[in-house]
Amino acid sequence: MVRSHFLHSNRIKMHYLERAGDGPVLFLIHGNGSSSVFWRKLMGRLPASYRAIAPDMRGYGHSEAAVVDATRGFDDFVEDIAALMRSLEIEQAHFIGHSLGGGMLFAFASVYSEKVQSLTLVNPASPYGFGGTKGVDGKPCMPDFAGSGGGIVNPEFVQRLIKKDRSLADLNASPKAVINRYYWRPPFVPNNIEELLESLFQEKIGEKHYPGDFYKSSNFPFVKPGIYGPMNAASPKYLNGMASAFIYAEKKFKVLWVRGADDEVVSDESVFDPGTLGKLGLLPDYPGAEVYPSQPMVSQTRYVLEQYAEHGGSFQEVVMQETGHTPFIEKPQEFITHLDTFIQELKIDNYEKIRK
Repeated sequence: MVRSHFLHSNRIKMHYLERAGDGPVLFLIHGNGSSSVFWRKLMGRLPASYRAIAPDMRGYGHSEAAVVDATRGFDDFVEDIAALMRSLEIEQAHFIGHSLGGGMLFAFASVYSEKVQSLTLVNPASPYGFGGTKGVDGKPCMPDFAGSGGGIVNPEFVQRLIKKDRSLADLNASPKAVINRYYWRPPFVPNNIEELLESLFQEKIGEKHYPGDFYKSSNFPFVKPGIYGPMNAASPKYLNGMASAFIYAEKKFKVLWVRGADDEVVSDESVFDPGTLGKLGLLPDYPGAEVYPSQPMVSQTRYVLEQYAEHGGSFQEVVMQETGHTPFIEKPQEFITHLDTFIQELKIDNYEKIRK
């Protein structure tokens, strides 16, 4: 049974879901526009031995509406996870991160590699951040990182979140329409869609929360990162060095990278990326693909994981067909099979090492 808990760490009041088990411990980290609820049904279907813990990150779900200091990159989230582990007296765990949560785990695994038994990344944000970079090595398109941060979020979408609009009135801004179009591959719709939508509405909104503040820029697309909130924390401006820190982390662990073949959120042509929108003529004064191409998010992740493997780590890539941004919701049993196989193989590998 999946149970709901609250815990006061030395940092914040955090809500989390937990499914008891006497075997491997899994930490499931949600992405933006979601919460622990997105993992709930999967947790109930896991093999009985797994102990699964899914926190609401700060500013999401039922956790405290604590401010995210974006100038620290993902460090506020990283330290919250570490504090939760200490409070629960968990030394090590297997970590699974989805979307922005995957980006948070790139940072967590860089700082707390000794706590990571394995890392599963599910359609993760690029290790260089979201928006404003080009090439597999993540060079900024503009010197001020224009096109990343809180300013690239559709303001009409934010207003409809505030109003808790459950309609399908605007296919590009009504929250229910957006998640049904981009979170999973149409025509699939989860049977708990209303629960997931309510989870989205629980996200804390404002200049110090989502989407965060921003500043005007003289460079396309004419907004640059502010200093608060998760979208600014995901800006490459504040994640400088995270990819290298991950590649050269002291302790190496195995990485499972799972992605939906039809994901349009995290892709080399993301429909939420200013470069893509500019090429489609949906943003004015586009300077051209040579100056501001679509961010190659998938290619960037692969490049960093290949570099990680060259420096002593290892990874495997699994592409789930006919799935979008949330394969663990769209095809939960297939996802569990990939995850369980990965972790069981780790146990065998560790046993063989002990025998030798």
